[in-house]
Amino acid sequence: MAASPRKRSGEVLTPLELEIMQVLWDGGAGSVADVQARLNSGHAYTTIQTMLNILLTKQKVTRVQEGRAFHYQAAVTREGAVGATLSDLVGRMFGGSGEALLMALINERQIDAGDIARAAKLLEAKDQEKT
Repeated sequence: MAASPRKRSGEVLTPLELEIMQVLWDGGAGSVADVQARLNSGHAYTTIQTMLNILLTKQKVTRVQEGRAFHYQAAVTREGAVGATLSDLVGRMFGGSGEALLMALINERQIDAGDIARAAKLLEAKDQEKT
């Protein structure tokens, strides 16, 4: 199977960006203070504010001013972020080969025969959706 075009590195989330996005996906929109409280990670307010502004620049979040505070909301879905991250990983680590990723998962015992069987059924269903 041919690899999809490689995603720009700006589409892949850093670990802290991902934590923030998970807060927004799971809990909905919030101010910097809301996000900081829901993260429960000890990061400073200014760190969260900076990261939200970076996510805004990357077009991963949108913001609306409510009173004196901005409220941030996810602009990309969790599924979209997963797709971009997987595309980046497959491109960088496996030369664009999904099969090489699959073989690495098997070799590292990250998946088993049951997982493969479920994946085969999912792939078959996805193929039927195309027709």
